[in-house]
Amino acid sequence: MVKQAKAQRMLTHDRIWAALDRLAAGAGLSPSGLAKRAGLDPTTFNKSKRVTSDGRERWPSTESIAKALAAADSSIDSFARLIDEHSGNGRTVPLLGFALASANGAFDEQGLPSGKGWSEIALPVAEDSSTFALAISGDALLPAYRDGDVILVSRGAPIRKGDRVVVKIGAGEVIAATLKRRTAKALELLPLGATQAERTLMTSEVAWIARIVWASQ
Repeated sequence: MVKQAKAQRMLTHDRIWAALDRLAAGAGLSPSGLAKRAGLDPTTFNKSKRVTSDGRERWPSTESIAKALAAADSSIDSFARLIDEHSGNGRTVPLLGFALASANGAFDEQGLPSGKGWSEIALPVAEDSSTFALAISGDALLPAYRDGDVILVSRGAPIRKGDRVVVKIGAGEVIAATLKRRTAKALELLPLGATQAERTLMTSEVAWIARIVWASQ
């Protein structure tokens, strides 16, 4: 049993690449988007680069991983946790820029992805200890979220300007908003609900902030 447990924790080719896919997804990017932000060739993390033409496994370099972590505002400890995660079994889905979706040949007759231009993005990770789901009730967050929608919130995902977030205020209130600006002293939040107003919170008021990584819409 001990030997089996150790084997399961070994670093493998598939687990390393799956972790990079999850890192990209956590940053709201495709693998090629993450590579580009990291200052690498956009194809560095593409599926086609993970195996050589003669079938040998190609591993990402430590330099490329380090640059990807910096680009995603993540740490080596967070990357190690991504390696250990099994949620979604590393599953990815086809990704295409919305502006390109109307191009001829982007979809086949059944409405499924077709042709060139598609990349891949990992599904949101749902089994790490810092991820949880919240069910929306009422109409306060319309038009962003409807009554009955479920949002997946990750405390471990990197947060940047423009991300939708959940903020826990020390006094007990929990709010959902779009991050407009974040400084050492304050958070500036844009409302998700049509009847809500912009809000500024002092850092001392905030217990925690987490990113919304998925919604059941």
